[in-house]
Amino acid sequence: MATEYKIYTKGGDKGETSLLGGTRVPKYHDRIEAYGTLDELNSFLGIIRDQDIPLRFRDLIIEIQSNIFTAESHLAADRPESVANLPAISEEDILKLEQEIDEMNTHLEPLKNFILPGGHPVVSYCHISRTICRRAERLTIKLAEKHAVDSLIIKYLNRLSDYLFVLARRMAKTFDADEIAWKPRK
Repeated sequence: MATEYKIYTKGGDKGETSLLGGTRVPKYHDRIEAYGTLDELNSFLGIIRDQDIPLRFRDLIIEIQSNIFTAESHLAADRPESVANLPAISEEDILKLEQEIDEMNTHLEPLKNFILPGGHPVVSYCHISRTICRRAERLTIKLAEKHAVDSLIIKYLNRLSDYLFVLARRMAKTFDADEIAWKPRK
């Protein structure tokens, strides 16, 4: 008979949690903030994936979600040997995002103004994901000031936020949603 797996451990009841490797830290630790924000991003990516979007975008989002889990595991590690057997973010992952951005841009009008987020729920979910990704990037850069962080994770998050911006624009076109230019007051 299989061992029952309980979701609760009671180990965090006093405001601490364990990093990958066993080190106990407060739940507000920089590592927890960084990978927790990536977890939030991953959940919003799931909302985008659950919408009625073209399959090619859905498939890439699944791949991106897997990469986010990879990044989370690296940020949660208390020492390099804790991630020795885990997958890593690669230059190929970043290149794929760049290629997707370039391909989507071939279907879009050149951007001449800042645009206001919104116009369709899918577009809004993409913009929310983009802003969470930017926050995750900032927190990961902050973490890297004190702890070893693979620079490819930071580069991937930077490119991912760009991808999510262009995806928002592409979804606006897909769903025939207006892109409203920001017009600053004079």
